[in-house]
Amino acid sequence: MRVDPNYISNLVSSLDQTQLTEQQLTAELSSGVRVNSLSQDPVSSGENVLLLNQIQQDDSFTQSSNLVTGQLQVADSTLGSVVSQLTQAISLATSANNGTLNSSDVRSISSQISGILDEVQGLANTSYQGQYIFAGGQTSTTPFATSTSTSPAVTTYKGDEDVNYLQTPNGQKIQLNVPGDQIFSASGSNSVFGALNNLVADYSSGSVDTAKAVSDTEALGTALNYVSQQRVTIDNSITQLTAASDAVTGNQTQLTAAQTNLMQADVAQVSTQLSLSETQQTALEDVISRLGSGSLFDKLPN
Repeated sequence: MRVDPNYISNLVSSLDQTQLTEQQLTAELSSGVRVNSLSQDPVSSGENVLLLNQIQQDDSFTQSSNLVTGQLQVADSTLGSVVSQLTQAISLATSANNGTLNSSDVRSISSQISGILDEVQGLANTSYQGQYIFAGGQTSTTPFATSTSTSPAVTTYKGDEDVNYLQTPNGQKIQLNVPGDQIFSASGSNSVFGALNNLVADYSSGSVDTAKAVSDTEALGTALNYVSQQRVTIDNSITQLTAASDAVTGNQTQLTAAQTNLMQADVAQVSTQLSLSETQQTALEDVISRLGSGSLFDKLPN
């Protein structure tokens, strides 16, 4: 009969391996994580890295989305207030144009429209978290200022025409701002400030050049419609951003579930394997103990 001369060494090696397996299973059971190192499962570890990268990209988009959503909502609310102010100015101008008011009332309307102009300029200079939202890319520069050195006064734009975008994880670009000059058109036929400054001057003396005042009132109506159109752009961006955020949130949920399924330990299975490993360890220790008490030949049947 042939006997392996290395039987004790082989048994000890098997015992060491069993103990190592038992340690790994115990760690897996306590942590709830199936793969604790790259060497345990290189394929799953690689897949886990890819999933984590995608989750981090989604997290980054979510953080950016939360910030710019707040900015867009402030812009939308601000333009809503501008629309209300301009509507009031048109109502005042219309009453001044009907020829029934005295000079004092006309001058009062000039003063009221001047107050509206100040309100609108304040709204156009709205900031969010320290940045002017209607200054284009010049977010640290107050975009609008009015000079009263001439009559009518002149309002100028000090921002630029830069438009910013946020790219979603699927590559969609969402517009994040509308430059102030595009909304309020500091000069030109759609100029909010041009029309307001003209109306203030039209009524300041108390007498009304009806033809000019009516023309300037119509110009303000045109500017008001243009502001409303630009507001639609912002509203569309909010809608797109909300939809993109919802999609990313859903994708994050799926990725997290996939990552959990990939890396999470099967408690029932691990418990069974650990029990078997412990039984195997006990058996090996018993065999080694018995063999260590005498010669292998003493254990063989006669």
